[in-house]
Amino acid sequence: MPSIIRSYVNFIDWLCIKVGRFTMYIVFLMMFILVLSFVTRNIINIPLIWIIEMAQFIITGYYLLGGGYSMITGDHVRMDLFYSKLSEVNKARMDMFTSIFLVFYLITLLFGSISSLIYTIDTNQRLFTAWAPYVWPIKSIMLFGILLMLLQSVSMFFKDLAKVTGRTI
Repeated sequence: MPSIIRSYVNFIDWLCIKVGRFTMYIVFLMMFILVLSFVTRNIINIPLIWIIEMAQFIITGYYLLGGGYSMITGDHVRMDLFYSKLSEVNKARMDMFTSIFLVFYLITLLFGSISSLIYTIDTNQRLFTAWAPYVWPIKSIMLFGILLMLLQSVSMFFKDLAKVTGRTI
């Protein structure tokens, strides 16, 4: 593989691993917020209006930022009716074929998230709840997570192409 592709794959893999490992610890923040919700609502009888929405924002960021990392580690969902019976080269061919659809889907999501973020910033959008938080922070995180997964999908395509052609990355 050309050095530019090798550099791209190494950088995107490094970035996804760093972001993914950081994101793994966000689940502890979400657990703390949910325990705090239980304590304030049920024990001291002072419900906090921001708790559930914050937990929803955190879990949204958690699964979107962890997408690229789950692709690297192979922890993503796959229909495995006959895939496991294929050779490594045929698995790579199948992954290359399906990655075309994944990249198309992620590009569609990316354009949608960009237009949604622009609209959110232009209109100073907030949620229609008692807490009324701004929406742009979570939409920015969503945009970054989708972009990261798109870049990782292209990286995985190059890795599969290297397997099919017998080259190394």
